[in-house]
Amino acid sequence: MKVMIDLCIVPIGVGVSLSPYIAACEKVLTAAGLKTSLHSYGTNIEGEWEDVFLAVKHCHEVVHKMGAPRITTTIKLGTRTDRDQSMEDKVRSVREKL
Repeated sequence: MKVMIDLCIVPIGVGVSLSPYIAACEKVLTAAGLKTSLHSYGTNIEGEWEDVFLAVKHCHEVVHKMGAPRITTTIKLGTRTDRDQSMEDKVRSVREKL
């Protein structure tokens, strides 16, 4: 089943700058072959359910290995069965109405 998620991973106990941890997670998502769109407070990810959530698990593993003792993660997700829809389709639909 296809899924789109909005992923926000926040390492805790590593100081103020989180960009090295986010960059490491982005590398995991890219290596997994997932379609992503980084934004200022997270990453949109599109793919098959199993692939997406395996990559999220790998993100946690990598961030912990980098020294983060704790991680808090927020995920919003959506699925649909009536038709195929990409992240770009969703954004385009809104922009056409502006």
